[in-house]
Amino acid sequence: MKKILFLAGSNSSKSINHKFVSFAASQVAGQNVEIIKLTDYDLPMFGEDIEREKGYSANLKMLYNKIREADALVISVNEHNGMVSAYFKNTIDWLSRLDRNFLDGKKVMLMSTSNGRRGAASALEYTKSILPRFGAIVVESFSFPSYSHNFSEENQSISDEILLLGFTDVLQNFVHQLEQ
Repeated sequence: MKKILFLAGSNSSKSINHKFVSFAASQVAGQNVEIIKLTDYDLPMFGEDIEREKGYSANLKMLYNKIREADALVISVNEHNGMVSAYFKNTIDWLSRLDRNFLDGKKVMLMSTSNGRRGAASALEYTKSILPRFGAIVVESFSFPSYSHNFSEENQSISDEILLLGFTDVLQNFVHQLEQ
């Protein structure tokens, strides 16, 4: 049994990416699943002066340890103006300053969603290209378009049959890759 950490890159209290990653976690059986919110690990905006004067916070170290304890991660990234949110970028900045290879050997499934037709695909592609710099092995990715139209929060399920099949396939492939 593998320990899989699920998180979203958003700091919104109504984050659809957190809802989507929580749904993904609910679809994984036979593994040790944990869902966290990055907002539980409050970090200031990264700056070299803050790093030099205050060092690394307890929140940063706790988040780092959560990641290190996991065998794999499922991350749902949100998008602001065609890019990852400043909030998620800030988290990556802090983690990479604490340990450049904070994702060393971690298998990662990336997801993204938005209410737009592209499903935050630009943020997903950026994240897919950047995480390997920190040691991640990006195994799978899935962009989920038009969240409000294609996901039923009432039923906690993907309402579009084709998207459901595609998502299920990607998630199952990811879990299968963890066993190899």
